[in-house]
Amino acid sequence: MARALGTLPRLAAALARGELSYFKVRALSRVATPETEERLLAVGRAGTAEHVESIVRGWRRVDRKAEMAEDRKRHVSRWLQVYQSDDGMMTIRGQLAPEAGVLLLKALTAARETLYKQTRRTFDDPPVDVSAETPAMDHQQADALALLAESALHHGIDPGAPGERYQVVVHVDALVLADADAAGQSVLEGGTNVSAETSQRLACDASRVIMRHDADGRVVEVGARTRTIPSALRRALQHRDHACRFPGCSCRFVQGHHIRHWAHGGPTTLSNLVLLCRRHHRTVHEEGYKVEREPSGELRFRRPDGEPLPYVPETRPVSDDPVKLLRARHDAGGLVVHAHTATPSWHGERLNVGYAIDVLHPLAIGNGIPVCFREDDPQPASR
Repeated sequence: MARALGTLPRLAAALARGELSYFKVRALSRVATPETEERLLAVGRAGTAEHVESIVRGWRRVDRKAEMAEDRKRHVSRWLQVYQSDDGMMTIRGQLAPEAGVLLLKALTAARETLYKQTRRTFDDPPVDVSAETPAMDHQQADALALLAESALHHGIDPGAPGERYQVVVHVDALVLADADAAGQSVLEGGTNVSAETSQRLACDASRVIMRHDADGRVVEVGARTRTIPSALRRALQHRDHACRFPGCSCRFVQGHHIRHWAHGGPTTLSNLVLLCRRHHRTVHEEGYKVEREPSGELRFRRPDGEPLPYVPETRPVSDDPVKLLRARHDAGGLVVHAHTATPSWHGERLNVGYAIDVLHPLAIGNGIPVCFREDDPQPASR
């Protein structure tokens, strides 16, 4: 609701003046946009909280019907044609749904990178004119599509485990993992440099492949890929912590964090692990916050200045006369709130939700989108 009100100044002002209740604004903020805010504000001022909730439900049904109609339109518009010309060449033409199209583009990019971008000239190879050997983009796309088909058939059309389909690869020297001030590289697959702290955070809960190089930088040994936190241990960690353990956070989209990083000699054991959400994992690694486990087993978080971070914030002092304090704040802001500030202009007539949506919703006006309600809905949908 707070994020929505950031773009809805009229509703925010009405709430601040006490003209609309929190319940009304919460309901309206679910569907309001800068374009429809003014007409929905009128709904809030005119109707009761129950009226507002009924109209918002109808509004959302129209939104869903419009989205479903657009999805169906795109779905039935998909097509792909493959035909062979007289000289044996295959011609492919088609139109894909947006999500399928994006997936195809990413797959073509990955295949193109494999074919043309990731080849490396060895030290014994003579210099070559790379520009003369690299095909044009449309030729690369054709070769990439052929590689996709070959790979799919080779793997039995198996997309693989979900965790293997999308990866972010970071190359980092062992010395950098152990000491952020050490000399060495810490780069993403595309060559973008990242901080040592970022590499340590990503290495907390990831797949790890150890490569050993000789003095000239050539790979001489590649270890097997392993998980820094094995699956069985991960399940135990999830069962113990349930959610992010950072004070005040209960996010369940979490990552495993080594209290003492494994690159510093910290063991990958349950007592040395804690679950943190993505935001607070970054807070601990890159923003100077610390976490430690006390001998009792309790966690202790500290701010960058070393001060303990309490799990429960200190209680703010409460005024002896909170009503007087609230009135003083209203007077200072020129806010006048009385018994009828939030009274709607409703005169007791019966609400016709269908008619209200027909005249209020931009998609329902003149577009013939039916507004359907359940049979047990007490409000009629027809005029």
